[in-house]
Parts: sequence; C-alpha cells; structure tokens
Amino acid sequence: MTTPKQTITHKQRHNSEVQTRRISGTAVTIGSASFIALLTAFTMPYGPITTAQVWIVMAAGLAVGLIAGLAMRTPWAMLLAPLVYIAVYELLRPKGLVPTVGLPRLDTAYGILALIAGRGFHGLVGLLPMVLGAGLGVMATRYLPGGQTTHVSRLQMVLQAIPLLLLAAVVGALAVLNARPASTPPILDASGEPVPGSMAELTAVTLGGQEQTIMIRAHSTDLPVLLYLSGGPGQSDLPYSRVLFDDLTQDFIVVSWDQRGTGKSYPALFPTRNVTLEQAVTDTIELTNYLRQRFDEDKIYLMGESWGTTLGVLAVQKRPDLYYAWIGSGQMVSQRETDQQLYRDILALAERTGNSELTTQMLAFGEPPYDDTPYPNAVVMGYYDALGQPYTPPQDYIERGTAARIGPWGILGSEYDLVDKVNVFRGLIDMFTLMYPQLQEIDFRQDVRRLDVPVYILDGAAELDARRELAVEWYNQLEAPTKQIYTFDNAGHSVAFEQFSALHQILTETILPETYPGP
Repeated sequence: MTTPKQTITHKQRHNSEVQTRRISGTAVTIGSASFIALLTAFTMPYGPITTAQVWIVMAAGLAVGLIAGLAMRTPWAMLLAPLVYIAVYELLRPKGLVPTVGLPRLDTAYGILALIAGRGFHGLVGLLPMVLGAGLGVMATRYLPGGQTTHVSRLQMVLQAIPLLLLAAVVGALAVLNARPASTPPILDASGEPVPGSMAELTAVTLGGQEQTIMIRAHSTDLPVLLYLSGGPGQSDLPYSRVLFDDLTQDFIVVSWDQRGTGKSYPALFPTRNVTLEQAVTDTIELTNYLRQRFDEDKIYLMGESWGTTLGVLAVQKRPDLYYAWIGSGQMVSQRETDQQLYRDILALAERTGNSELTTQMLAFGEPPYDDTPYPNAVVMGYYDALGQPYTPPQDYIERGTAARIGPWGILGSEYDLVDKVNVFRGLIDMFTLMYPQLQEIDFRQDVRRLDVPVYILDGAAELDARRELAVEWYNQLEAPTKQIYTFDNAGHSVAFEQFSALHQILTETILPETYPGP
C-alpha cells in the first residue's frame, strides 16, 4: 500500500522532470532560432530576394519550428521561436541598409510599402512556416512517451488541428507560387497561334559583373533592334512594354530591360557601392554591345521613358557610334530644377486650396534636393494629378491596358515570379533612394548641347510644366544631325505608352526610313 509520503515524493519527481523538460525545451528553441537567425542575418541581410533564398528561408523556418515544438511540447513554441528569430535577426543584421530593411517609417505610404516589401515578405515566407512547424511539432509530441493523447478527446484534437490545417494551406500556397517560373507569352498571329520564326524570351545577361534580366520579343530575328529604358530610377516595365509595344514587334526586336536593382534584376542592387550613374551608363552600353553582337547589327535604336531618358541621353552622348537614333518620351533635363519648380507649385497649390497641413509639411521638407529621399518625393508624386493638365488618354491605350490584366505596377504579369513581384516594389523604393540623389547635378542644357545621332522627342501637352518647359527648352537649343518633336494633346508623361499607336507609326514611317540602312 502506497504511503502519503511516497505519493508526495513521486509527484515531486514528476514535477521536477516536467520543469527540466520545459527549461531544456526552451533552451533548445532559443538556441535553434538564434542560430538560424544569425546565419540569415549575415547571408541574407536584405531578407530573401531570390527564389532560391525564399526556399531556404521557408525550409529553415519549418525546421526550426519543428524543433521548437518537439522540444517545448507546448503551443508557446509557436510564439517563442518567431520572437527569438526576429530579435536576433534584427540585432545582428548590418545597419544602415536600404529603406525596405532600414528603420521602419509609418508616417508615409512609402514607408508602409517599404515595411511590407522588406520585413513583411520575409516574415510571410519565414515566420509562417516556423509557426506551422512548431504547431506540428507540438501535435507530434502527444504520441511520444509522456504525451497527453489520452487526456484529449478526438473532437478537441480535430478542433485544435483546424488552425494548423489552414496555416498549412497558406504555406503550401506560398510554396506553389514560389515554384511557378516566370515567362513571357509567345508572339501570336491573328488565329492565336505562335508566329513562325518569332521569339519571346526572358533571359539573364551579365552587365557590370551582375546578372540582369532582359525581355526580347519580335516577329523575326532579322529586324532592327529597339532597346527600351524604363523610368524610375527603379521602375520595372516588363509587362507594360510587352502589352503596349506588341505592335512594334512586327518591325523591331523589342528589348525591355530590368536595370540593376529593378524588378527581376533587384538582386544586382548589391553591393550598393556599385549603384552609380556611371555604372548605369556603362551597363547600358554593355547591353547595347551584347544586342549588336547577338543580332548581328552595327547599331541599335535607343528609346527611354522619364529616368530612362536621362540614362539614354548619357549613353548616346558617350557612344553615338552605337545608335541609329534616340527617342525620348517624358524627356528629363534637370532633375534639380524640376524638383524645385514642383516644390514651388505644390506650395502655391496648398495656398490656393487652403491646405495649411500641406504647407507645413512641404516647408518642413525644405527646398529640394531633399535629404530624406524617397519620402518627400513620394508626397510630391501624390499631387501630380492636381498639378497637371486634365486630359483623356487615347481609348486604345485604356482598352489594351484593361484587357491585359497585368495589375497595378504590372505585378500580375507572367514575367514576374513570386519574389519578383515583391522586388518590383523593393526596386521602386531602394533603387530610387540610391540613384536619385546622383541625378541632382545633371542639366542637359549645359551638359548635353549636342548629340551626334538623330533625335526624336515625344512631347505630352498635359505633362507637368516643371518637366515639359525644360524639355522643350533643351530640344530647341540641341544640335543634332536631325531632330524632330511630336506633341500630343492627349498625353502626359508616359507618351510612348499612351500613344503607342502613334509611336508605331512614327517609327515605321519616319524614323526607320530616315535612319536605318536596311539589311
């Protein structure tokens, strides 16, 4: 017969074992989460920015979670492991990085976007698998020696499993999305069949020692090459250029490029010391030579939009021998003067509308160039519509853009895989922050008075005065073998996109006959 004294001793021994298991389980959880966080902090200080890195982070998170759940045998593992990972990762990661992983800013929409694209995505693909793994680990311990399966009814087990099943579905969906490769659709004829001899490809090229992605689309590989430089800095236009430049593929090999630090080329942003204006121009010329060699062309055509016009003009100025012509859309001339004029225009708008809060905000920013790029710039961009002239873009532009269903910023385009979609936003913020300040000393009215190639400017009458007036002034003084400006009343900044039909006509009826020597 068991005595009371023996019973107490048995309970004490059991409680001691439970306490020891809890302490050791907590230590294992903290140790494993800290170790993975340390490795990630030094190998991926910017978070997962490639498809392979997403797989690594998901697998590591799931493994740490399983270890934590098995070790702690309590749902608290689902909370402790992620918290330790976050704390150690943030503590050990190098400081002074790009905005998407820098000090969180919740005072602007750009700051919130930066938080979501940086830490938010990392948490989604890293912490959700970790929580799932911990939950699965805890459930598994019920079947281990000392488990509590006998004290839990089947109904309770089912109810407890439902949240894990839902979480598993989310993690599984992330895995499926991460496994889906990016692609660009084939060139189709009127019957919906691929055009014989056409090409439609996404390919990586090494420029300046870094892999960068280009999209090539054409009805034939025997056509002249047209390289398009997107805006920003940091903007990816692959789906837009595929949809809106589709007609051009009948007459050109149309090449769109995700520049260093942009969209599919976002990983090339690092190391950031290589993100310079000089390197961007060098990358452009290197890509030009790649295209010349690949398609056996002496020269190519170069077209740019917004920031792409700054990059393109500098490339043409440096190597005019590589280009048949320059086509500028939303032509930029002096970023500093444009920004300063926009600053004055917004203050005037605030005064006219009685918006004292906007006045206070702009005065706090101070006159450009802004010290806190990109956040003041994001505020200014929010007032473009109020500053510009009202207009209605062509109906074919509206209809084609709507029918394409590529979503805002083109992120639903097939050209982007899961991490690319996130990198579209990362590039908009991080690349802009690094490159934009380097443009402040440029003024083509002093720096580029002559271009030794034919020049064609697409001018939107509804463009912001702070941009358009400088572009027209520069064009009027520019010396070039030939030059022509095309003004459209129903266009603003993105003339090449909005007036894609007119662009096709100009290229085929004027520019090609005037500049291309033929095969």
